[in-house]
Amino acid sequence: MQDITSKLLVIGAGPGGYVAAIRAGQLGLDTVIVEAQYNGGTCLNVGCIPSKAMIHAADEFEKAAHFANGAAIGISAAKPKLDLVKTVEWKDGIVKRLTTGVGGLLKKAKVKHVKGWAKFIDGKTVEVNTDDGAQIIRAETVIIATGSVPVELPFMPFGGDVISSTEALSLSAPPKSLAVVGAGYIGLELGIAFAKLGSKVAIVEALDRILPLYDNELTRPVAKRLKALGVETYLGAKAKGLGKGGKGLLIETADDKEETLAADKVLVTVGRKPLTEGWGREELVLNMNGRHIKIDDQCRTSMAGVYAIGDVTGEPMLAHRAMAQGEMVAEIIAGHPRRWDKKAIAAVCFTDPEIVSVGLSPEEAKAEGNEVKTQLFPFSANGRAMTMEGEDGFIRVTARADNHLILGVQAVGKGVAELSASFALAMEMGARLEDIAGTIHAHPTQSEAFHEASLRTLGHALHI
Repeated sequence: MQDITSKLLVIGAGPGGYVAAIRAGQLGLDTVIVEAQYNGGTCLNVGCIPSKAMIHAADEFEKAAHFANGAAIGISAAKPKLDLVKTVEWKDGIVKRLTTGVGGLLKKAKVKHVKGWAKFIDGKTVEVNTDDGAQIIRAETVIIATGSVPVELPFMPFGGDVISSTEALSLSAPPKSLAVVGAGYIGLELGIAFAKLGSKVAIVEALDRILPLYDNELTRPVAKRLKALGVETYLGAKAKGLGKGGKGLLIETADDKEETLAADKVLVTVGRKPLTEGWGREELVLNMNGRHIKIDDQCRTSMAGVYAIGDVTGEPMLAHRAMAQGEMVAEIIAGHPRRWDKKAIAAVCFTDPEIVSVGLSPEEAKAEGNEVKTQLFPFSANGRAMTMEGEDGFIRVTARADNHLILGVQAVGKGVAELSASFALAMEMGARLEDIAGTIHAHPTQSEAFHEASLRTLGHALHI
């Protein structure tokens, strides 16, 4: 095949890569993007989007089951039936619409798309293994956006009844029993979903608490919900491998006893690692930061003309961080003066209830040497939350004690993910408590709890 020469080459069409390519195309840069599988990467195909579709389906099924048993709000219904194959087809339809849409956007931006696995020959040249043979691509500038992959346990590799989140999202029926290894956000999101779909779920976590990246105040409502759903939680416990005959999950409990948990499927969710192998990194001279590619505040690597964005560059491994980096790098390559100066990136757990965290928690703010003021406003005192049967949760604000600059906002509760933009915007704009307290929040909405938390931190809450 004839060699391709371009101004910009993007390796990987996940959220970071495709956004970088689209923005570069909009800015008139001759751009090529290479993707081995499907547009949208992990997020659109086997991560963010399909998992939220399954979580929504699980919520609806549980709601129907709830009404079948009679409900306080006066609704009754017949016992629901689940056809998970049809649910997966619906989920796959959403994924197809989105990935097809990404392809259309790339085409609209005049980005050339090459399907295949890219391997670097040098810092400006890759060879792509396509269905039609080897394709050589040369570019003045390269963006590495190869993403991340699930971490595999060496003593319990993926295969058969040991599954990752990818396989969990394509099961033909809910397993009668499911053991989840890891109580981070992926394990709890999917574990809760399958519990709602009727699986008997057990969660095994080596640390002494669920969602260890969040404080106990935030995770307490989630732990309460796990108990209500009948999910067994084994904290301070270690997975040892499959049980006798490859059945169930053998664990070592917190009191050093071995126990085999019933498990038709074992879902391993112990984290993700950057995809840094298999694409010719050894042909480049890239400084690393542990397992991640080291970058500066413009996403430049240690090689001139080579940028890296998204999960391959480390935490936080969030699609919206990758998108923001991709947009920024495209503009830098086009000559715009841009640097990474984000004050906060919202992180959301789509558990039940949901958790949102932006900026610093009270303890993190104190650890950085700040004298802080912090208060929360419970949803049990919020009218909208009551009408949604979502009283279990709160919004918490942390600010500097001297000038009231907001350092962090966290929330846990039904539907709080949709408040994340308000929290992030407040921090990006450098808001003080008085700014939030002085903003009229619509009634009745859950957002009023943000207003009230700020008022309470100032010392004069109105509704508590």
